[in-house]
Amino acid sequence: MLKIYNTLTRTKEEFKPIVPGEIHMYVCGPTVYNYIHIGNARSAIAFDTIRRYFEYRGYKVTYVSNFTDVDDKIINRAHEEGVEPLDLAQTYIDAFMEDTKAVGIEPATVNPRASEMIPDIIEFIQDLIAKGYAYASDGDVYFRARKAKNYGALANKNIDELEQGASQHVADAETARKEDPIDFALWKKVKPGEIYWDAPFGPGRPGWHIECSVMSTKLLGDTIDIHGGGQDLEFPHHQNEIAQSEAKTGKKFVNYWMHNGFVTVGDDQQKMSKSLGNFVTVHDIIKTVDPQVLRFFMATTQYRKPIGYTEGNLEEAKASVSRLKIAREALVFRQNGAESGVDAAMTTQLEQLEDAFVTAMDDDINVQNGLTTLFDLVKLMNEYSAQDVVKADTVAAMLAKFDAWVQIFGLTFATGLLDADVDAQIKARDAARAAKNWAESDRIRDELTAQGIILEDTAQGTRWRRA
Repeated sequence: MLKIYNTLTRTKEEFKPIVPGEIHMYVCGPTVYNYIHIGNARSAIAFDTIRRYFEYRGYKVTYVSNFTDVDDKIINRAHEEGVEPLDLAQTYIDAFMEDTKAVGIEPATVNPRASEMIPDIIEFIQDLIAKGYAYASDGDVYFRARKAKNYGALANKNIDELEQGASQHVADAETARKEDPIDFALWKKVKPGEIYWDAPFGPGRPGWHIECSVMSTKLLGDTIDIHGGGQDLEFPHHQNEIAQSEAKTGKKFVNYWMHNGFVTVGDDQQKMSKSLGNFVTVHDIIKTVDPQVLRFFMATTQYRKPIGYTEGNLEEAKASVSRLKIAREALVFRQNGAESGVDAAMTTQLEQLEDAFVTAMDDDINVQNGLTTLFDLVKLMNEYSAQDVVKADTVAAMLAKFDAWVQIFGLTFATGLLDADVDAQIKARDAARAAKNWAESDRIRDELTAQGIILEDTAQGTRWRRA
C-alpha cells in the first residue's frame, strides 16, 4: 500500500489518485534570475525521484513545474545588467534546463511561465473580486485572507500569529493600502521603468502566489492529486495558493501536500540559500563533480529529511556509484557465454528483493530503505557473476531489475561507448597475447585505458569496465 505524508494533515495517508492509474502533480519551480544552487536542486531532484517511482509503480504521471519569470528579483537583476527582464529570465531558464538535464532530471510534462499566463491570471483575479474575496486598492489587488476557510492550516498557524507577523514585516505604505495586514497581493501596480501588463484594475504585474494557482487549475484541473515544493513554501506561498484557488473554484485544491527538506551546510547546519551567501550552484559543481554522483547524493536521502552537504558525503556517494557501476559491468560481462534458461533459485531471490524494495518505497518514498535493498541486489549480482555457470535469462532479469531501480535514483549506466568496438579490441588483444605479441597487447590495453576502459584479466577471460 503506497502511503504519503500529507503536510496538511501531518499524517501518512494511503495514496488514492483522483483518476485510477493517473497522477496529476504540480511542483513549484524556480524564480529564474540566477543559476540554481544545490539547495534549489534538492526540490527538483526529490520530486523527480518521486515521479520516477510513481512511474515504476505503473502510474501515468502528468508533471507540471513552473518558471517564475516575473518577479522583483528578476526586475532588479535585469536593471543591474541592462537587459530586459524576460530576456534575463530566458537565459536562466536555458541554464536550468541544461543543469537539470545533467543531473538526470526528466523534463516536466509542461513548464508554464508566469509571463505566458497573464490573461488567465487577470481573469482569475477578476473572478475573485466579483466573489468578494479580493479588492483593488490604488492599483494593487489584494486577497481577503480572513475570508478563506482554515487560513494558516497548512503551516499549522492561526490568524492571530499571522496578523502579528504581518504587522512586523510589511512596509507602512503597503499596510495602508490593505484592509488587513494579513491580506496578500494578487496584482502589483507598475512602478516607473518596470515591466507591466494592462489590466482592468490598472497596469502592473501578477503577485507571486497567483501564478501557481492559475497554472495548476488551468493545466491540471480544479483539484489535483499532489502539490510539491520546499518546506519554506508551506507559508505563505502554498497557504495562499489554497486560499485563492478554493475561493475561486469552491473545490478542494490539493489532496496531498508534499514538502522536501533543506540542504544544510557547515557545522551549524545552516540552510543553504542565496540570501545567506552559503550556496554552490549546480552549474559550477558539475564542472568538477560527476553529475551522476551529485544526483545520487541528493536522491538517496528521504525527501522530507535535510541533507548535509559535505565533501565527505560526496565522496561516499562517489564510492557507491562506482560500486553500482562495477557490479553491473561484471554481470554484463557474464552475458557472453551464459547458458540458456533460468536459475530458479535466483528468480525466487529476485522476487523477494522486489517485494522488499516496493515495501520500502511505498512507505512515503523511503529511499534510504530502498537503497538498502538495491545494494542487496548488488550483492546478489556479484555472487552470481562469480559463479562458473550462469543462465542467460536470469542475468537479463537481474540487469533489468537493477536498471529499473537505479533509474528511479536518476542513474543510467548505458553501455554507450561503442561496446562492440571495445569487445573487438579485446579480441584483438587476446589474439596478440596468444601470439605472444606483447607490444601489441600493451598498445591495445593503453589505448582502451586512455578511453576510460579498464581491463581485468580473470579466469573466465578478460573483463572490462568503465573508469
